[in-house]
Amino acid sequence: MKDSLKKNRDFQKVYANGKSKANKYLVMYVLENDLDKNRLGISVSKKVGNSVVRHRLTRLIRESYRLNKNMFNSSLDIVVIARNTAKDKSFKEIESAFMHLSKLNNIISNDCN
Repeated sequence: MKDSLKKNRDFQKVYANGKSKANKYLVMYVLENDLDKNRLGISVSKKVGNSVVRHRLTRLIRESYRLNKNMFNSSLDIVVIARNTAKDKSFKEIESAFMHLSKLNNIISNDCN
């Protein structure tokens, strides 16, 4: 995915200025950007698990976004932080938590519902 947040300063900008919502498994920060596309950033701390666990969670979150990205408003920077409770959850549970936070943040287009 080429539309992802990579630089630390981009993450810091979203943390400082974005709105955040959280549920049991994930925390989501959202900030509007001046681009015509969404950028997704994913953060999984070492506290969550070893590299295998962290990469698995990163893939699950990225896939949750990819499968539903046509539903999202554009021009957003989205940072998702995986919580420790997410480490042994299935794809469906992670996707459900991801979509739940997307709805709470009002970043899903109404014409798709």
